[in-house]
Amino acid sequence: MDKNKSIDGLAPRRSKTRATSSRAVAKPKTVKKTIKVTSPKSASKPTPSTAKKTTSKPTKTSVKKPAPKPVDITEEFLKPVQTFNFDEQTGELKASEDQTMNKEKELSKKEQKKLDKKLKKQNKKPISKKRKIITGIILGIVVLLLAGVIWFIIWGNDLLARIGNGEGNIFSLFTEYYEPLKTDENGRTNILAFGTSGYNMDGDEGNGVHDGAQLTDSIMVISLNQETGDTAMLSLPRDLKVSRTCTATGKINEIYWCNNMDGEHETEGAEALMAEVSDILGLDFQYYAHLNWGSLVSIVDILGGITVTLDENISDYNYTKAVFEAGVPYTIDGAQALGLARARHGTASGDFSRGASQQKILIGIKEKILEKNLSLPDLLNLANTLGDNLRTNFSVDEMKTAAHLLTDLDFNSIRQVSLIEPEKLMTTGSIGGISYVLPSAGNGNYSAIKAYVAKMFSNNPQEYENSSILVLNGTGTPGVASAEQTTLEGEGYINIYVDDAPAGEYTEHYTLYVLHDDKPGTKKLLEEKYGQEAKPATDLPAGIVTDCDFVIIIGNEAQE
Repeated sequence: MDKNKSIDGLAPRRSKTRATSSRAVAKPKTVKKTIKVTSPKSASKPTPSTAKKTTSKPTKTSVKKPAPKPVDITEEFLKPVQTFNFDEQTGELKASEDQTMNKEKELSKKEQKKLDKKLKKQNKKPISKKRKIITGIILGIVVLLLAGVIWFIIWGNDLLARIGNGEGNIFSLFTEYYEPLKTDENGRTNILAFGTSGYNMDGDEGNGVHDGAQLTDSIMVISLNQETGDTAMLSLPRDLKVSRTCTATGKINEIYWCNNMDGEHETEGAEALMAEVSDILGLDFQYYAHLNWGSLVSIVDILGGITVTLDENISDYNYTKAVFEAGVPYTIDGAQALGLARARHGTASGDFSRGASQQKILIGIKEKILEKNLSLPDLLNLANTLGDNLRTNFSVDEMKTAAHLLTDLDFNSIRQVSLIEPEKLMTTGSIGGISYVLPSAGNGNYSAIKAYVAKMFSNNPQEYENSSILVLNGTGTPGVASAEQTTLEGEGYINIYVDDAPAGEYTEHYTLYVLHDDKPGTKKLLEEKYGQEAKPATDLPAGIVTDCDFVIIIGNEAQE
């Protein structure tokens, strides 16, 4: 076998030789390097080939150079240059970006951005003085507007919170949504409105607090039907004898104060008063509104005065100085309005007259608000005055609904219900030397009052208007008028009478006549039922004499 031949990739072993002369240096033999590319497994432990150099003994000191370290080409060849991965859904090969390159790119972008910013600053033209002034003015306006909006939101929310005894949201007032008001089982909304006489809600009047500041000088009931707009108002006298008080006197005007002596329990005081009035009238109340009558001075003066027309003469020269003649329109200022609201002397019915006057004042305020185009400062002053002098359990959305209903309401159509006219349901009397207002049926007996209130606060106009209807048979066929009477009664009409029409030709199916103008609710219902406008009393055929409010003549066409 050839000794120089590689066996299994290993270099052959070589023997050492000595130089023949001490001066001569033996030529080194050429060493062959054998590079073997192995698998990754074997490449991990490479076996380098060695080459040794044999020389004779030199005359000079020879420097032995270390053999170069062999390079493993396999390791460099297998070193990954780029990382690959596969998309799990498509199976396609994706290449991951080199993180180092990304960092270099990112740094490069930052440097470029910095450079661009520097160049832009260098090339930027200086802002002129005029432009700076204009910019400052615009920014100032924007800041003022923003501050105004923030102030309005805070002020509005605080105002609503004060009125509603809770949280308020001014933005709720600008939505188109109207939350229906709560109702009783008859579909009516009943509100107890009461007033105290102090110049603020704490009862202060002038420089101090007078003894009766937190007594309810007025107690008013407002009942309305949201669907039809029918509204009725009723006032209770403050001297009405009741049982739920904390004093020996026992008058209804003490109840609110008994439950809110410290001024910190508004809701408890209002709810106690609602419970008492509910027992007296037989009504279920959904809301209350507490107004400080002392605020009338500010409210009326902001509006520039209001106009009132009373139903009776008032000559209270000695106390409130309120002097008015019935049927005459008066334009009054705030002080006069407050005097009228308190006047009960020099009147025909005392507290009952005062309650009627207070209703007239509220109507006058509402009409003036709608009539007068208030400026923004006036509106803000009015809102602030109400915020300081009005408390209620309406939510913000319900306040908006109530305001919407009041705006559309014809105040001339409001029915003012009295407990002494035409019915004598209350009277005055003395108990233990103290003057009281008492039910005519006896102290604590409210049965007749409840029945009357149920009738007057009914949803049936004919019932609270107490109207009467005469049905005449003009066909000559017996029983036609009686059949119509039965139909009307089945629809809730009352006070219906029948008779034959005078001789003549009656060719219309139905002909409706109205004889009195004080029954608008019944008139409207009958016109809708018979599909025609009621004719006046002057058109009534000759020979018909009646005290009824309406006449219906049935003609021959009804038999077809």
